[in-house]
Amino acid sequence: MRAVYAESINSKDPLAGLVVGERPDPQAPEDWARVTVKAAALNHHDVWSLRGQGLKADALPMILGCDAAGLDEEGNEVVVHAVINDPGFTGADETTDPRRSLLSERYQGTFAETVVVPRRNLVPKPEGLSMVEAACLPTAWLTAYRMLFVRGGLRPGESVLVQGVGGGVSTALITLARAAGLRVYATSRSEDKRARALEIGAHEVFASGERLPVKADAVMETVGRATWEHSVRSLRPGGRIVISGTTSGPQVDDAMLTHVFFLQLSVIGSTMGTRDELDALVQLLHSTGTRPLVHAELPLERAREGFEQMVAGDQVGKIVFTL
Repeated sequence: MRAVYAESINSKDPLAGLVVGERPDPQAPEDWARVTVKAAALNHHDVWSLRGQGLKADALPMILGCDAAGLDEEGNEVVVHAVINDPGFTGADETTDPRRSLLSERYQGTFAETVVVPRRNLVPKPEGLSMVEAACLPTAWLTAYRMLFVRGGLRPGESVLVQGVGGGVSTALITLARAAGLRVYATSRSEDKRARALEIGAHEVFASGERLPVKADAVMETVGRATWEHSVRSLRPGGRIVISGTTSGPQVDDAMLTHVFFLQLSVIGSTMGTRDELDALVQLLHSTGTRPLVHAELPLERAREGFEQMVAGDQVGKIVFTL
């Protein structure tokens, strides 16, 4: 079958190991399902895998991709939940399994004609949601949903600052927050991206590091080092930072612990989301008409173009490969 896979790992030139070619058809173990992939979305995780973060050399060659929408063996339209749990895990929240993995780490990913996943990982896709739109949801949009409403506990009328407009998580945060009745602020170094943030739902936008006119109830943080100080300073007393990534680096020069304890701020980690949260997210989009922002649709054969756009940071929204 045709697939996009990592043949080698290169921390300095990640695309050097990217191949579009043939891979064996996957075999489905007991209680796993075969999904015919119709659309699969690109994530930063896929670039990090090519750099060797989360993907070990002894797992190569590895088909990349966490997100997919397609058809199960009976022809039902489904969305794939990307978190694969250890067989012995019995907890209620899959994201707390210390031995969990994402598709494309230990198990072959979704950038292929067929992917196999545990049957429980299939979520029904409503008719009103296209395959391309549905494929955007399992990683970036699910991460945003959990950050805002599960870990962040945000409610209509509260305010939220989204740091670093551009990628799939940040655009999802803005869109979902606006749909849920939150007051939405957003930052970016790019004037074009700030304008785009206004178009998709932000109430006000600011240059990176610019002081907000009011303090926010919560900050959604995916950038890390470059925005940490601004995130802390932008919170009201008792506010919370929800962090799910550190694209600019995990180390900070000053953790601003005095601000954290004196203002009684909460710093909350968030990772991906559960299968049931993905189902809730799908239903939210179906009932509200909210839709993911898609930057580009490319046939799987042109996957390298999508990876190049992501590495360059040119996209606003999701890049989706179609089959």
